[in-house]
Amino acid sequence: MTEKAPERHALVVGVRPEKREEYLRLHSAVWPGVEATLSECNIRNYSIHIFGDVLFAYYEYVGDDHDADMARIAADPVSQEWWTHTDPCQVRIADEREPGSLWQPIDEVWHLA
Repeated sequence: MTEKAPERHALVVGVRPEKREEYLRLHSAVWPGVEATLSECNIRNYSIHIFGDVLFAYYEYVGDDHDADMARIAADPVSQEWWTHTDPCQVRIADEREPGSLWQPIDEVWHLA
């Protein structure tokens, strides 16, 4: 049986310059409950990178219902509390593909498997 290839997701958001150090400090020790929920919801190989005032996130999704798992993360009380700390550090970028969302999806142009 062939294993299903993970879905690759990439997103960007701005980081407020005055909150940059706070954001980095928060992510130097992400809460274990946040990490557990992400894992339980089929998120793998998640990383966030920073370049100037832009954050770039990448993760692989290995489940069968991305929308349902994202809803489970959004409903998780620990994740909700985490976001009360991280969201004020972020600012939407100009190209809003998902209105109302801080993190905006970006398209994959190339992938070396």
